[in-house]
Amino acid sequence: MIPIAIYHWNIGIVSRGKGKSAVAAAAYRSGEKLTNEWDGMTHDYTRKGGVVHTEIMLPSHAPPSFSDRSTLWNSVELYEKAGNAQLAREIDAALPIELSREEQIRLVREYCSSQFVSRGMCVDYAIHDTDSGNPHCHIMLTMRPLDERGTWAAKSKKEYDLDENGERIRLPSGRYKTHKVDLTGWNDKDNTLLWRKAWADFTNDFLERNGSPERIDHRSNAERGIDELPTVHMGVAACQMEKKGIATEKGELNRNIQKANRLIREIRAQIGKLKEWIADLFKAWETAPEQPPQSPNLANLLMKYLSVQREKSRKYSQRWQHQHAADELKTIAAAVNYLSEHGISNLDELDASLSSVSDKAYSIREGMKTAEQRMKELQKLMEYGRNYQTYKPIQDEYRQIRWKGKQEKFAEARRAELTLWDAANRYLHANLPKGTKTLPIAEWEQEYADLKTQRDSDYTKLKDTRAEVAELQKIRKCVDIALRADQPEQTQNRAKRHEQER
Repeated sequence: MIPIAIYHWNIGIVSRGKGKSAVAAAAYRSGEKLTNEWDGMTHDYTRKGGVVHTEIMLPSHAPPSFSDRSTLWNSVELYEKAGNAQLAREIDAALPIELSREEQIRLVREYCSSQFVSRGMCVDYAIHDTDSGNPHCHIMLTMRPLDERGTWAAKSKKEYDLDENGERIRLPSGRYKTHKVDLTGWNDKDNTLLWRKAWADFTNDFLERNGSPERIDHRSNAERGIDELPTVHMGVAACQMEKKGIATEKGELNRNIQKANRLIREIRAQIGKLKEWIADLFKAWETAPEQPPQSPNLANLLMKYLSVQREKSRKYSQRWQHQHAADELKTIAAAVNYLSEHGISNLDELDASLSSVSDKAYSIREGMKTAEQRMKELQKLMEYGRNYQTYKPIQDEYRQIRWKGKQEKFAEARRAELTLWDAANRYLHANLPKGTKTLPIAEWEQEYADLKTQRDSDYTKLKDTRAEVAELQKIRKCVDIALRADQPEQTQNRAKRHEQER
């Protein structure tokens, strides 16, 4: 079996509409001090540790001045005028610890050259490693193409919609119906899958060339047949707080998901082993020379186990025998009680009970998936809802200013708050029912709290299921010992009967 290394590859957009800045993102990833000429804000990350390599890669027709990080991203910021402009595409990916630093750099460089620079994008990447076992790279990509002269060109163009006669379609407003045509192909949704797969292919090629047996797989858990709860993306702010020892809602969510996944893996593995064991017993029972009329009675086998253990203990002191006998009686009493409570008397019924336990675990897991997905949605609604309420007074003040020069000055001074309000306004408008006038933040918080309670209850149920499977493992151990003890007796009995028949 090929060992699977850690695969992490995530893609996102640096959007002004979400209060982000390409210059700020570049400064953080490179560990540099950069000033955004669009809003005048300086972002100083020179004290940030763990930045081990940075590099800018340009297509042949890009201006040489773009080799300077500040020049490149300020050019992007100043060219984009819209308050909701998409400034950059960003990718972060885990780097294999099996590769040396030089090989990690070569991997990122070859990947970026093949997938992005060759298609006309400017690339700014950084490799981070704090020696905590999590080396990773941040890749920033320009989203607007450059023409042959090295100046920014259009991302898309509008085309008129035509009717069956090839005529333009007039709207009630008097305008003509149009649609947007992407001029680069970079925003095609299929690219995400292609770039994810390419990262896996490049990484696996480097691992193979370096003699490492590990491989990574770009497919999702569901595509690989792994039934686990997905963790949520933390984001820079939450990660920084967690590093400082400050627990975040996202961090808590992920820790609980990871605990649940570990439990699910344990339960699935243990049930699988028990199922294999029962299948082997059935096979041995069915192929036995003198097949019994029904599968072995488990209570009888447990009593047989007790007598075997009692016989083994005779060579020890009386005191040890008494203590050992008491411990064994407790084990058998617990096993017999479990079998009695669940109506299990033989292997057929034990097999059916295992299937029931397995179904119960999967049912709990599916419920947790639904709850975690809703919690993820609620986190976004609460975050944007709070931002909307917090910055709405500033937005109202801005709109009440009548003098244009004063309004522009106000917007310049409060740009960050206005941008956050605008992002919240657009997200809530897109995700809430039309006509919503009051944000139900208290209701969202209560629903989130209820789901947390449900999640804790489901986790307790999973722990109970694991304890149930552990009890079945104890029964298996006792039954195995009893069956092995039975085999010599059965062989002797068959020999005696054969002698009498002769």
